[in-house]
Amino acid sequence: MKAIVLSLLATMAMTLRVEAAEVKVINPDTWFAEGPVWYRDKLFYVEYGRHTVMVWDGKANKVFWKQEGCGPSAVVPNADGEFLVTCYDSNSIGRISAEGKSLEPFTVDRSAAPFVGPNDLAPDRKGGVYFTGSGKGGALIDASAYYLGKDGTVTKVADDLHNANGVALSNDGNLLYVVETEDNRIIEFDVGNGGSLSNRRVFLRLDDLFPDRPHIWPDGIKVDSRGYIYIGQSPRSLGTSAEIVVVDQDAKLLRTLSVPSPSVPNFAFGPDEKTLYVMALDEIDKAPWRGKVYEIPNE
Repeated sequence: MKAIVLSLLATMAMTLRVEAAEVKVINPDTWFAEGPVWYRDKLFYVEYGRHTVMVWDGKANKVFWKQEGCGPSAVVPNADGEFLVTCYDSNSIGRISAEGKSLEPFTVDRSAAPFVGPNDLAPDRKGGVYFTGSGKGGALIDASAYYLGKDGTVTKVADDLHNANGVALSNDGNLLYVVETEDNRIIEFDVGNGGSLSNRRVFLRLDDLFPDRPHIWPDGIKVDSRGYIYIGQSPRSLGTSAEIVVVDQDAKLLRTLSVPSPSVPNFAFGPDEKTLYVMALDEIDKAPWRGKVYEIPNE
Protein backbone atom coordinates (compact mmCIF):
# COMPACT_ATOMS: atom_id res chain seq x y z
CA MET A 1 0.00 0.00 0.00
CA LYS A 2 2.81 2.40 0.89
CA ALA A 3 4.44 1.77 -2.48
CA ILE A 4 1.15 2.49 -4.26
CA VAL A 5 0.67 5.74 -2.33
CA LEU A 6 4.22 6.85 -3.08
CA SER A 7 3.72 6.03 -6.73
CA LEU A 8 0.50 8.06 -6.85
CA LEU A 9 2.17 10.99 -5.13
CA ALA A 10 5.05 10.85 -7.59
CA THR A 11 2.61 10.81 -10.51
CA MET A 12 0.72 13.79 -9.07
CA ALA A 13 3.96 15.69 -8.52
CA MET A 14 5.03 15.00 -12.10
CA THR A 15 1.66 16.21 -13.37
CA LEU A 16 1.94 19.40 -11.35
CA ARG A 17 5.42 20.03 -12.71
CA VAL A 18 4.21 19.53 -16.27
CA GLU A 19 1.31 21.93 -15.72
CA ALA A 20 3.60 24.48 -14.11
CA ALA A 21 6.03 24.20 -17.00
CA GLU A 22 3.23 25.00 -19.44
CA VAL A 23 2.49 28.27 -17.63
CA LYS A 24 4.84 30.98 -18.90
CA VAL A 25 5.38 34.34 -17.24
CA ILE A 26 5.73 37.03 -19.89
CA ASN A 27 5.83 39.94 -17.44
CA PRO A 28 6.89 39.16 -13.84
CA ASP A 29 6.25 42.63 -12.38
CA THR A 30 2.97 44.31 -13.22
CA TRP A 31 0.90 46.74 -11.17
CA PHE A 32 -2.71 45.61 -11.58
CA ALA A 33 -2.57 44.39 -15.17
CA GLU A 34 -6.03 44.41 -16.76
CA GLY A 35 -8.15 44.57 -19.91
CA PRO A 36 -5.91 42.95 -22.58
CA VAL A 37 -6.44 42.44 -26.30
CA TRP A 38 -4.44 40.58 -28.98
CA TYR A 39 -4.07 42.89 -31.96
CA ARG A 40 -1.83 42.65 -35.03
CA ASP A 41 0.43 39.97 -33.54
CA LYS A 42 0.95 41.86 -30.30
CA LEU A 43 -0.58 41.82 -26.84
CA PHE A 44 -1.86 45.17 -25.58
CA TYR A 45 -2.84 45.47 -21.92
CA VAL A 46 -3.07 48.08 -19.20
CA GLU A 47 -1.41 48.53 -15.85
CA TYR A 48 -3.82 50.39 -13.61
CA GLY A 49 -1.16 51.02 -10.97
CA ARG A 50 1.26 52.60 -13.44
CA HIS A 51 -1.35 54.43 -15.57
CA THR A 52 0.01 52.79 -18.70
CA VAL A 53 -1.00 50.84 -21.76
CA MET A 54 1.66 48.20 -22.38
CA VAL A 55 2.53 46.23 -25.50
CA TRP A 56 4.25 42.85 -25.70
CA ASP A 57 5.67 41.81 -29.06
CA GLY A 58 6.65 38.27 -28.10
CA LYS A 59 10.03 39.36 -26.79
CA ALA A 60 9.69 42.42 -24.59
CA ASN A 61 7.11 44.49 -22.70
CA LYS A 62 7.16 48.19 -23.52
CA VAL A 63 5.11 51.24 -22.56
CA PHE A 64 2.83 52.15 -25.46
CA TRP A 65 1.04 55.03 -23.72
CA LYS A 66 1.02 56.65 -20.29
CA GLN A 67 -1.26 59.24 -18.70
CA GLU A 68 -1.06 59.99 -15.00
CA GLY A 69 -4.46 60.06 -13.32
CA CYS A 70 -6.14 57.84 -15.92
CA GLY A 71 -6.27 54.61 -13.93
CA PRO A 72 -6.75 52.44 -17.04
CA SER A 73 -8.70 49.19 -16.80
CA ALA A 74 -9.06 48.05 -20.44
CA VAL A 75 -7.87 48.82 -23.96
CA VAL A 76 -9.21 47.93 -27.44
CA PRO A 77 -8.57 49.06 -31.02
CA ASN A 78 -11.44 50.86 -32.73
CA ALA A 79 -12.65 50.93 -36.33
CA ASP A 80 -10.46 53.96 -37.14
CA GLY A 81 -7.18 52.27 -36.20
CA GLU A 82 -6.96 54.14 -32.91
CA PHE A 83 -7.22 52.71 -29.42
CA LEU A 84 -9.80 53.33 -26.71
CA VAL A 85 -8.89 52.98 -23.05
CA THR A 86 -11.20 53.08 -20.05
CA CYS A 87 -9.80 55.63 -17.60
CA TYR A 88 -11.43 54.43 -14.40
CA ASP A 89 -9.96 57.15 -12.18
CA SER A 90 -10.53 60.15 -14.46
CA ASN A 91 -14.02 58.96 -15.52
CA SER A 92 -13.26 59.18 -19.22
CA ILE A 93 -12.73 57.07 -22.32
CA GLY A 94 -9.26 57.90 -23.53
CA ARG A 95 -8.34 57.92 -27.21
CA ILE A 96 -4.88 56.94 -28.39
CA SER A 97 -3.47 57.19 -31.91
CA ALA A 98 -1.93 54.18 -33.61
CA GLU A 99 1.44 55.70 -32.71
CA GLY A 100 0.61 55.96 -29.00
CA LYS A 101 -0.23 59.68 -28.85
CA SER A 102 -3.06 61.06 -26.70
CA LEU A 103 -6.16 62.29 -28.54
CA GLU A 104 -9.24 64.11 -27.27
CA PRO A 105 -11.08 61.80 -24.81
CA PHE A 106 -14.78 61.12 -24.37
CA THR A 107 -16.00 62.46 -21.03
CA VAL A 108 -19.82 62.66 -21.21
CA ASP A 109 -22.71 60.92 -22.93
CA ARG A 110 -25.10 62.55 -25.40
CA SER A 111 -27.14 64.02 -22.53
CA ALA A 112 -23.96 65.65 -21.13
CA ALA A 113 -23.94 63.29 -18.14
CA PRO A 114 -20.47 62.20 -16.95
CA PHE A 115 -19.31 58.60 -16.70
CA VAL A 116 -18.59 57.02 -13.32
CA GLY A 117 -15.83 54.42 -13.28
CA PRO A 118 -15.49 53.35 -16.93
CA ASN A 119 -14.34 49.74 -16.73
CA ASP A 120 -14.42 47.43 -19.76
CA LEU A 121 -14.92 47.61 -23.53
CA ALA A 122 -16.50 45.41 -26.20
CA PRO A 123 -16.32 46.44 -29.88
CA ASP A 124 -19.08 45.34 -32.27
CA ARG A 125 -18.90 44.70 -36.02
CA LYS A 126 -20.51 48.02 -36.91
CA GLY A 127 -17.66 50.21 -35.72
CA GLY A 128 -19.20 50.87 -32.33
CA VAL A 129 -18.04 49.94 -28.85
CA TYR A 130 -19.94 49.05 -25.69
CA PHE A 131 -18.44 50.01 -22.35
CA THR A 132 -19.43 49.74 -18.72
CA GLY A 133 -19.45 52.38 -16.01
CA SER A 134 -19.01 50.63 -12.67
CA GLY A 135 -20.52 53.36 -10.54
CA LYS A 136 -19.30 54.05 -7.01
CA GLY A 137 -19.48 50.42 -5.92
CA GLY A 138 -20.62 48.81 -2.71
CA ALA A 139 -24.34 48.55 -2.13
CA LEU A 140 -25.22 51.30 -4.61
CA ILE A 141 -27.15 50.23 -7.71
CA ASP A 142 -25.67 53.03 -9.81
CA ALA A 143 -23.72 51.40 -12.64
CA SER A 144 -24.44 51.76 -16.35
CA ALA A 145 -23.65 50.49 -19.83
CA TYR A 146 -22.96 52.74 -22.81
CA TYR A 147 -22.70 52.50 -26.56
CA LEU A 148 -20.12 54.59 -28.39
CA GLY A 149 -21.24 54.79 -31.99
CA LYS A 150 -18.91 55.01 -34.98
CA ASP A 151 -19.93 58.68 -35.27
CA GLY A 152 -18.55 59.40 -31.80
CA THR A 153 -21.92 59.68 -30.05
CA VAL A 154 -22.07 58.07 -26.61
CA THR A 155 -25.49 56.80 -25.48
CA LYS A 156 -26.38 55.28 -22.15
CA VAL A 157 -28.11 52.01 -23.05
CA ALA A 158 -28.63 50.45 -19.59
CA ASP A 159 -28.69 51.70 -16.03
CA ASP A 160 -29.52 50.46 -12.52
CA LEU A 161 -26.70 47.92 -12.76
CA HIS A 162 -24.83 46.68 -9.70
CA ASN A 163 -21.12 47.34 -10.14
CA ALA A 164 -21.01 46.69 -13.91
CA ASN A 165 -17.64 45.26 -14.86
CA GLY A 166 -16.70 42.99 -17.78
CA VAL A 167 -18.67 43.20 -21.01
CA ALA A 168 -18.71 41.00 -24.12
CA LEU A 169 -20.79 40.37 -27.24
CA SER A 170 -21.97 37.02 -28.55
CA ASN A 171 -20.41 36.01 -31.86
CA ASP A 172 -23.51 36.93 -33.85
CA GLY A 173 -23.71 40.31 -32.11
CA ASN A 174 -27.25 39.69 -30.91
CA LEU A 175 -26.49 39.34 -27.18
CA LEU A 176 -24.51 41.51 -24.79
CA TYR A 177 -23.16 39.94 -21.61
CA VAL A 178 -22.48 42.22 -18.65
CA VAL A 179 -20.82 41.23 -15.38
CA GLU A 180 -22.41 42.50 -12.17
CA THR A 181 -19.54 41.85 -9.79
CA GLU A 182 -21.31 42.78 -6.55
CA ASP A 183 -24.16 40.38 -7.32
CA ASN A 184 -21.82 37.53 -8.36
CA ARG A 185 -23.60 37.13 -11.67
CA ILE A 186 -23.67 37.69 -15.42
CA ILE A 187 -26.68 39.33 -17.04
CA GLU A 188 -27.52 39.46 -20.74
CA PHE A 189 -29.42 41.78 -23.08
CA ASP A 190 -30.81 41.55 -26.58
CA VAL A 191 -28.99 43.97 -28.91
CA GLY A 192 -31.14 46.17 -31.10
CA ASN A 193 -30.73 48.97 -33.64
CA GLY A 194 -28.22 51.67 -32.89
CA GLY A 195 -26.67 49.65 -30.08
CA SER A 196 -29.86 49.67 -28.02
CA LEU A 197 -30.41 46.98 -25.38
CA SER A 198 -33.59 45.25 -24.21
CA ASN A 199 -34.95 42.22 -22.35
CA ARG A 200 -32.51 42.26 -19.46
CA ARG A 201 -32.27 38.89 -17.66
CA VAL A 202 -29.85 36.82 -15.59
CA PHE A 203 -27.60 34.54 -17.64
CA LEU A 204 -25.58 32.97 -14.83
CA ARG A 205 -25.15 33.16 -11.06
CA LEU A 206 -21.69 31.98 -10.09
CA ASP A 207 -23.02 30.72 -6.75
CA ASP A 208 -25.27 28.30 -8.64
CA LEU A 209 -22.25 26.75 -10.34
CA PHE A 210 -20.30 26.37 -7.10
CA PRO A 211 -22.87 26.16 -4.27
CA ASP A 212 -20.37 24.76 -1.74
CA ARG A 213 -17.74 27.45 -2.27
CA PRO A 214 -17.41 31.03 -1.04
CA HIS A 215 -18.49 33.75 -3.45
CA ILE A 216 -16.65 33.94 -6.75
CA TRP A 217 -16.56 37.61 -7.72
CA PRO A 218 -16.72 37.72 -11.55
CA ASP A 219 -14.69 40.33 -13.41
CA GLY A 220 -13.60 40.10 -17.05
CA ILE A 221 -15.57 38.13 -19.63
CA LYS A 222 -14.68 36.93 -23.13
CA VAL A 223 -16.42 34.78 -25.79
CA ASP A 224 -14.44 32.39 -27.98
CA SER A 225 -15.19 31.37 -31.59
CA ARG A 226 -17.40 28.48 -30.41
CA GLY A 227 -19.50 30.82 -28.30
CA TYR A 228 -18.07 29.53 -25.01
CA ILE A 229 -17.93 32.16 -22.30
CA TYR A 230 -14.82 32.66 -20.15
CA ILE A 231 -15.13 34.49 -16.82
CA GLY A 232 -12.32 35.92 -14.69
CA GLN A 233 -12.19 36.61 -10.94
CA SER A 234 -12.11 40.00 -9.25
CA PRO A 235 -9.39 40.52 -6.59
CA ARG A 236 -11.65 40.23 -3.56
CA SER A 237 -10.91 36.89 -1.94
CA LEU A 238 -7.64 35.36 -0.82
CA GLY A 239 -6.52 31.99 -2.12
CA THR A 240 -3.47 30.17 -3.38
CA SER A 241 -4.64 30.15 -6.99
CA ALA A 242 -7.47 31.56 -9.05
CA GLU A 243 -9.58 30.01 -11.79
CA ILE A 244 -11.04 31.12 -15.08
CA VAL A 245 -14.51 29.64 -15.41
CA VAL A 246 -15.68 28.40 -18.83
CA VAL A 247 -19.39 27.87 -19.59
CA ASP A 248 -21.42 27.25 -22.75
CA GLN A 249 -24.25 29.36 -24.17
CA ASP A 250 -26.68 27.69 -21.76
CA ALA A 251 -24.53 28.61 -18.74
CA LYS A 252 -23.45 24.99 -18.26
CA LEU A 253 -20.04 24.59 -16.65
CA LEU A 254 -17.52 23.13 -19.10
CA ARG A 255 -14.25 23.45 -17.20
CA THR A 256 -11.99 25.75 -15.22
CA LEU A 257 -8.45 26.92 -15.89
CA SER A 258 -6.17 27.40 -12.90
CA VAL A 259 -3.52 30.11 -12.65
CA PRO A 260 -0.89 30.25 -9.85
CA SER A 261 -1.94 33.67 -8.51
CA PRO A 262 -4.77 34.70 -6.14
CA SER A 263 -6.72 36.68 -8.76
CA VAL A 264 -7.21 36.68 -12.55
CA PRO A 265 -9.41 39.65 -13.40
CA ASN A 266 -9.02 39.55 -17.18
CA PHE A 267 -7.42 37.78 -20.13
CA ALA A 268 -7.20 37.68 -23.93
CA PHE A 269 -7.19 34.89 -26.49
CA GLY A 270 -4.15 34.37 -28.66
CA PRO A 271 -4.72 34.33 -32.45
CA ASP A 272 -5.53 30.60 -32.58
CA GLU A 273 -7.36 30.55 -29.22
CA LYS A 274 -5.06 27.75 -28.06
CA THR A 275 -3.35 30.25 -25.77
CA LEU A 276 -4.70 32.60 -23.12
CA TYR A 277 -2.85 35.69 -21.97
CA VAL A 278 -3.89 36.14 -18.37
CA MET A 279 -3.64 39.26 -16.23
CA ALA A 280 -3.03 38.12 -12.64
CA LEU A 281 -2.63 39.72 -9.23
CA ASP A 282 -0.48 38.45 -6.36
CA GLU A 283 -1.23 41.41 -4.08
CA ILE A 284 -4.97 41.98 -3.90
CA ASP A 285 -5.33 44.08 -0.75
CA LYS A 286 -2.91 46.97 -1.21
CA ALA A 287 -1.38 49.21 -3.85
CA PRO A 288 0.39 48.87 -6.21
CA TRP A 289 -1.35 45.47 -6.62
CA ARG A 290 1.70 43.64 -7.93
CA GLY A 291 1.13 40.72 -10.22
CA LYS A 292 2.10 39.03 -13.46
CA VAL A 293 1.06 38.41 -17.03
CA TYR A 294 0.87 34.69 -17.85
CA GLU A 295 0.70 32.74 -21.07
CA ILE A 296 -1.25 29.51 -20.46
CA PRO A 297 -2.59 26.70 -22.66
CA ASN A 298 -6.29 27.00 -23.37
CA GLU A 299 -7.11 23.32 -22.99
